[in-house]
Amino acid sequence: MLYQSQKMKLQCVRIVKKSDTNDIVICQDLNTAARNLYTLLVIKEHQTARKYLEIYEHAHLKAQDSYIDSFSDQGAFCMVFAYQQERPLQDFYMGESYTLSECENVCISVIMACITSNLPYPILYLILKQGQLHLAKDHTVYLGYQIDLGELDGEKTERDCAVQCASILRDLLKPKASQKAFSYRLLEKKISRKSYGQLTELYKDIRITAAPGQKKGIRKRIAGWFLRNQDGLFRILLLACMILAVLVIVSLLSQLIFGDVPWLRLFFNGFKIIGTETLSG
Repeated sequence: MLYQSQKMKLQCVRIVKKSDTNDIVICQDLNTAARNLYTLLVIKEHQTARKYLEIYEHAHLKAQDSYIDSFSDQGAFCMVFAYQQERPLQDFYMGESYTLSECENVCISVIMACITSNLPYPILYLILKQGQLHLAKDHTVYLGYQIDLGELDGEKTERDCAVQCASILRDLLKPKASQKAFSYRLLEKKISRKSYGQLTELYKDIRITAAPGQKKGIRKRIAGWFLRNQDGLFRILLLACMILAVLVIVSLLSQLIFGDVPWLRLFFNGFKIIGTETLSG
């Protein structure tokens, strides 16, 4: 499946989601030698496409501000965004093993990703609501664009984004609620009053109440290392199990064909003669 614009020739690598409103497709650009990957929103529903364009026009944003390219293809309106590996925040965030300071740093990174995104607020709100926040290995946060536009509401404002973002941060800090987490307490209080109107207010509150950096004990550091590297450790363990399984199968076949396992002779036959003495009689 190909999608063609004036400057890009996008070949489908993987379909993430298909719906009546829009498809989400991961593509590579055949016009470049690097074959870079992109997230492509294929908006099939015409009213949604019109609403989407009106939102961007109202925000006075151009392609270089938040998206890479836009074009029409086979009756659908397509938006091209940069692709980054999916690492959903809700799956990779380990609040129990982080210190309070580390949790607050992740929260600050969430806010900064929102502030620097240059996205119209209705689009940013949809990203936040649909869990398109991703956690890099260095604990920085970036936005994903794999969104279902069926829920698009052009009336959403910065206030809606700030309230939604505050709720996400409260959940991130909840594992530290029993500690002296002033940031969590302040979020709880202001969310109940619906006080947040701007993302910068949220940033200031977390910054002001953030705990000083703390050194983790050796046990927590070891546990954190295992949690951070669990994917790699699992792959190593899986490889070891596969090698062991192959050895077992080879040994079984050797036993059936030769009556013994030839490679085991290396371990047993070497002990039959010690010096000039034969142990086998």
